[in-house]
Amino acid sequence: MSILEILRVENLSKVYGSGPTQVRALDSVSFTVDQGEFVAVLGPSGSGKSTLLHIIGGVDRPTSGKVYIENTDIYALDETNLAIFRRRQIGLIYQFYNLIPVLNVEENTALPLLLDGREVDKAQLDRLLAKLNLTGRRNHLPNQLSGGEQQRVSIGRALISNPALMLADEPTGNLDSANSADIVRLLRQANQELNQTLILITHDESIALQAGRIMYMQDGRIVRDEVIRR
Repeated sequence: MSILEILRVENLSKVYGSGPTQVRALDSVSFTVDQGEFVAVLGPSGSGKSTLLHIIGGVDRPTSGKVYIENTDIYALDETNLAIFRRRQIGLIYQFYNLIPVLNVEENTALPLLLDGREVDKAQLDRLLAKLNLTGRRNHLPNQLSGGEQQRVSIGRALISNPALMLADEPTGNLDSANSADIVRLLRQANQELNQTLILITHDESIALQAGRIMYMQDGRIVRDEVIRR
């Protein structure tokens, strides 16, 4: 294991169904990611990229293969410990935000810490909301926010516990071009200024080209893996 290696995926496969209706969503995928990398996973719908992200994030179990995050074999953990690990070490950002409707911006942002029974560092929360341009919206509920603001809250929620790995699944897919550019800027900022390791799923090549490395997926396999900047 490289001293900088934060993620190792070994021979990962995911099969849905059986017999003639069987679908192989992932087919023996292997790769590593180092601390601080920004990796974009690019591919058409049905290529397996979201399945890959959900398995790395501990949301969906593989049919076979291994996922190591900071040298922990996450699928060797029982459900309780996997949930704790996921909450502490993985920041997930989805296309449709997944905010809790009855919690305000501040509460949704701090949710991973609250679920973990940890005290919220008020100064850290204030700094994060300011960076996300949400200070003036901290007491608003999700239905009082624009789509771009809701996605910024979901980024804050992913960052609040300083996770080992940030995973973003089509984070701009539900936004207009101006808000999309803002969200990608914030994610790049977290990657560059906080050294957050980021894996971003997209079908938009212009977004992928802002990463340092692009993995191209097709039919459940990585068909190309290119470093485009360091």
